[in-house]
Amino acid sequence: MTTQSNAIAAAAVAASLIVGSAAISARAADRIPDSQAIKNVVLVHGAFADGSGWRGVYDNLTARGYRVTIVQNPLTSLADDVAATKRALERMNGPTILVGHSWGGTVITEAGIAPNVAGLVYVSALSPDAGETTAQQYEGFTTPPEFVLDVHGDGYGYVKPELFKAGFAADTTDADAAFMRDAQVPINMSSFGTKLTNAAWRSKPSWAVIATDDKAFDQKMLQHMAKRINAKVTNVAASHAVFMTQAGVVSDVIDQAAKTAKVAAR
Repeated sequence: MTTQSNAIAAAAVAASLIVGSAAISARAADRIPDSQAIKNVVLVHGAFADGSGWRGVYDNLTARGYRVTIVQNPLTSLADDVAATKRALERMNGPTILVGHSWGGTVITEAGIAPNVAGLVYVSALSPDAGETTAQQYEGFTTPPEFVLDVHGDGYGYVKPELFKAGFAADTTDADAAFMRDAQVPINMSSFGTKLTNAAWRSKPSWAVIATDDKAFDQKMLQHMAKRINAKVTNVAASHAVFMTQAGVVSDVIDQAAKTAKVAAR
């Protein structure tokens, strides 16, 4: 090897070490301080999905030092999903940020009155008021034509398979969209007609991540709901699967909520 080649190789090694050190420093800088009051996060999935879709957010937040629990909603009724969320909250030792995607927004709205919930994050999510149903949130808005449900005789609904990618996961790969399509968890459609007893966003600070390419909701509907609950809004170009495809953005908003929400005095 020539002197020049040796110099180039040495420079390349030095550069890689610098980049590696910078990455390690960046990861260290992202870690939450021991003094931070809110270190717990509970993630609540929506309809037609399960908790595994939160893997990217889970990995991101746990790497920062958060304790994260993922709810597995049965999607059999609002009461059942709220009960599952409350069980998860009861496992958390200390103040917690409660996060919901889509239908999960309805769930956290009802369950979020738990005393250890310090803040709410709505990820392209529904946010009814007390006394309202989830179905009422759609009134006056037009759902995009790409999002069509296939409701079976037993009252459980799926996203139509042939429209799943366009309606739910347009920014995923064909392979990922196919897996999500075939792994759908159906929801009992009567859940959308259940009136809420509580609206946690009336007493807890809220944040909203809005996917601007979401085809499951009218964009005007998402913005309207976020404005009504006085949420701090982050818009991001993503499909309804924003909780998967923009895990970094979602994680950053959750981190912001955890760093800025006030812990209620005991």
